[in-house]
Order: sequence, then structure tokens, then C-alpha cells
Amino acid sequence: MQHRPLGSSGLQVSRLGLGTMAWGRDVEWPQARDLLRDFVDAGGTLVDTAPAYGAGVAEKMVGKALAGGLPREALVIATKAGFVIRDGRRVIDTSRGALLSDLEQSLRRLGTDHVDLWQVHAWGDAPLEETLSALDSAVARGMARYVGVSNFVGWQTATAATWQDADRARTPISSVQVEYSLLARRAEVEVVPAARHHRLGLLAWSALGRGALTGKYRGGRLPRDSRAASDHFGWFLEPYLQPRSAAIVDAVAHAAQGLGLTPGQVALMWVRDAPQVASALVGPRTTDQLAELLDAEDKTLVPPIVSALDDISGGANAYR
Repeated sequence: MQHRPLGSSGLQVSRLGLGTMAWGRDVEWPQARDLLRDFVDAGGTLVDTAPAYGAGVAEKMVGKALAGGLPREALVIATKAGFVIRDGRRVIDTSRGALLSDLEQSLRRLGTDHVDLWQVHAWGDAPLEETLSALDSAVARGMARYVGVSNFVGWQTATAATWQDADRARTPISSVQVEYSLLARRAEVEVVPAARHHRLGLLAWSALGRGALTGKYRGGRLPRDSRAASDHFGWFLEPYLQPRSAAIVDAVAHAAQGLGLTPGQVALMWVRDAPQVASALVGPRTTDQLAELLDAEDKTLVPPIVSALDDISGGANAYR
């Protein structure tokens, strides 16, 4: 699998990243173990997790794989802090103390002494300089090698990067993680330009439009074993099951049919090869789903197809 630098940093990441949001809910340990094995065997390295995923269970599964013999050096582990589940409630706390406490707990669950990329999971109410000082502390203490932000809008991304760049003693921001797909192109308005200006790698989460771009929900279908049909993830898919998304999903399916590909592969390649994207994050629940996406590694979309998909999903990408 090809690898790319994360922005201007020295960290190399696989251009396909394995997301773990469903681990501990829809993905149990045997499936997680097999997904990690197949992903690493294919040359994948970037595994993205967070304390909020399965209330810490996703991190524990990665740690279990490491304890079971998966070499630590085979993975680029990216986790987050500041958005956790406390007493069954989602809480955003980006204070210095909370962030460092989150990281210490993440390291225990992961069974490692450091993560390769540590990200602020969301913009919070704490003063930004306090939030970012936690990143500096984590790197200085050897708990994290590189740092980034997640789910920041354009001005938030630029403000964080500028603050860190203002003092050479601070740790530069290396990445911004944001939702980006043919169904979610808002990042192109401000986040992508901010990332480009500050030389940040963009980690595109939900590259398959939360699963809608695979075509499994076309025609109003709602497979019983799908995320959209579940009580805990139905809300996550609902925005992309509306009529306004249908034309884009249909266009991806038609392009796939003409190219001899699957809709998921087409949607993935569109994101993976977009400007500024360091890695496209996907969350397969089975090894068959992962194999389909891995099969796109040596494939690319021709420019006319890319332009057609751009046009139907919102217009030309100014940076392509």
C-alpha cells in the first residue's frame, strides 16, 4: 500500500486508514482481530481510534492485538482526547487536565507507552492556548509523537496551527481530521484551504459517506444488518438517506458499473486521491468489506469520471 507524509511532518501514513468507531458495538473482538491482520498484511498502517469509540473498547481491542503479537511498529496509532463518554453521556472537555488524563487512560487501554498521532477530538470551551499546551506536554513527555486536531472548522484549524507556529518551542500541528466524501464536501470551503496553507495532512473520515455511498441503501432499502437499521447508529446515517443524496449515490453506482468497480471503491478513490488528503479513513465491519476496499489500491479514477462526480456533488474542486 502506498504511504504519504502527514502534511509537512516526517510521519508517514498509509493512504487508506482503518477506522474503529464501530468497534465494541457492531464489531466484536474476532472481527477486529481479523480486520487488523488483513489491513497490516496489505501494508496498511494508520489505525484511527478514540476513547469515545465503544466507550474505550475500541482502544482496548487495538491493545489486545498488540498484546497478542501484532508488532507495535506495524501500526501508526492515532487516537484522540477531549470527547469522551462519562456516566453514559457524551462530554466535551478540552481543558489541559482532562486531555492529559484522557491520554493516560488511552495508553493504558492500548498497552503502549506512546501514540503516533494524538488529536484534539473537538473544539471545546477551554482557552485554546490551554488546550494546545496539553499537546506540547504530551510530546515533551514522550506520550505522543505527533499532534493534530479533529472536527475543527477552517478558522479553528488555522488559529490552532498559527498559535503553535508562533513559538518554536511549541509542537506544530501536523494534521486535521474532518468528514470528507462526495456527500460531505464542506471541508473544501475552508478546512482544505487552511490545511493547504499551514501544510497539514487531511485525514478524511467517513470517506464512504457513512456507508451510504456503497449503494446498499439505494431505492429506500434498509438492510436489517446495516448501520442505518441499528438503534445506536441509525441517527448517523439518517442525514445521507434523504432524497437530496440520491442523485450522488446513483451517479457513483453508475460510474462503478461502467468501470467494473464497486460503488464503495469509486467513492473511496475520489476521496483518497483528492488534494491535501493524506489518508482516507474507512470503517469496514467485515473482512470482506475491507478486502473490497483494499482491492482499489492499484486503481485510479480517470479525470473525466472525477470531473463528473465533482459536478454532480457540488461543483469543481478548486485545488484538483
